[in-house]
Amino acid sequence: MPRETVHIVQAYILGRGRALKAEQAIGCKDAAEAARKAERLAPNREGVIAYSASADVEMGDYDENPTILLKSGRLPPPWNEA
Repeated sequence: MPRETVHIVQAYILGRGRALKAEQAIGCKDAAEAARKAERLAPNREGVIAYSASADVEMGDYDENPTILLKSGRLPPPWNEA
């Protein structure tokens, strides 16, 4: 299967204590849609990130250096790095 670009929104809520708990990732058709969804989720989540990555979805092989489209709030590693 050839590599393709995937656009993903990952939101986080508070779990036990102050730990972050990931919600189910949302796949989007393009980068603009991912950024819009992340903007809408941001006010109601502890943290949210939208990114694009090259991937072989069937093999589960994702690019280690995704393109960040939008970051908001508190995020876990490695997303919390500059």
